[in-house]
Amino acid sequence: MSHDVRILPLSCRPRDVLRFLRVSEEIYRDDPLWVAPLLLDAKKVFTDANPLFEHAEMQLWVAVKDGQDVGRIAGILDHNYVRVQNDPAAFFGFFECVNDPAVSSRLFAAVSDWARQKSARRLLGPMNPTTNDECGLLVEGFDASPALMMPYNPRRYADLVEAQGFRKAKDLLAYHLNLRDTPMDRLEKLAGRVKKKWPELSFRPIRRQTLDADLVSLKEIYNAAWEANWGFVPMTNAEIDFMAGRLKPLLHMPISWLVETATEPIGFLLALPDYNVAFKPLRGHLATPKLLGALPYLLGWKYPTLARVITLGVKASYRGKGLESVMLFEGLKEGFRHGLTDAEASWVLEDNTMMNRLMEVYAGRVYKRYRIYEKEVGEGPLAAGPRDH
Repeated sequence: MSHDVRILPLSCRPRDVLRFLRVSEEIYRDDPLWVAPLLLDAKKVFTDANPLFEHAEMQLWVAVKDGQDVGRIAGILDHNYVRVQNDPAAFFGFFECVNDPAVSSRLFAAVSDWARQKSARRLLGPMNPTTNDECGLLVEGFDASPALMMPYNPRRYADLVEAQGFRKAKDLLAYHLNLRDTPMDRLEKLAGRVKKKWPELSFRPIRRQTLDADLVSLKEIYNAAWEANWGFVPMTNAEIDFMAGRLKPLLHMPISWLVETATEPIGFLLALPDYNVAFKPLRGHLATPKLLGALPYLLGWKYPTLARVITLGVKASYRGKGLESVMLFEGLKEGFRHGLTDAEASWVLEDNTMMNRLMEVYAGRVYKRYRIYEKEVGEGPLAAGPRDH
């Protein structure tokens, strides 16, 4: 019964954040596909070290039943999203729940009430915590573990969310590419033609040693190339620095690429080996004997066979010239040298015609689908309020 469920607000102090994160450990205890986020890294998202909180607020809740934590949810209000998108919306995120509609109902009631108190007119989610981070609810593709920095959840979550009146806002697609089926000869010829036609362009890999110097270019490209995308919010310099700091230790394989003219950066591909193969046995904890099995991956002595293409973008004035194909070809060529056999390209908006066609060229197939949900929760303009964080 729902009256047996208590919803407790939590702060973003370390002890509360750890309690919030550990809700998932029990829910996925017997799930062989789940990959626990490293607690050491996951906790950073909720601290003042995350520059998101320079323009956003977050509130956490856990659901308690019979003395056990059985669910969690977060409410996020990103004032930059509201301003850039002119959308008076709050987000829900980090949702986890046992198979009990009474629990999920109370969790969503809590985040909906909070959103109304913030004068939000609708809820969007899941965002963990924004569209620049992990987002979407897995609704298709439950037969494989998630790739690096992609969400995962039980099949039942869609029913729990939709039972609360949420409807689809947008689907995000994950493509699987069997690199052995990729027409590399054809792509090499295409890359050669592009380079010959645009000799003033230079292509080079983004390496761990060059990342700090490349960040200025990456910031400029990211905020220009994706500005027209659904739900996009430019990242601040501090946010990109924060993200780069989290990713830098994983830049062992030279499969991320940058394209520049003599005067400006114009596009980049960010791809990383799927280190979830190393993280999965750790169950979120570095202090375990199983770390010995992960170290060869984390030190760059051994590579996963799957890579994730995280972002691929070119400034609008340089699109239609084949630059995306050149960067993908160069990245794949290096990947082959390091033993890659497969890749996931994720996520791609379902209505991003150009990228979906490009994936078809690479013989990609949609093998996972993630859904962003929306629900009306209030009326009136969104007012900026004090930070709950």
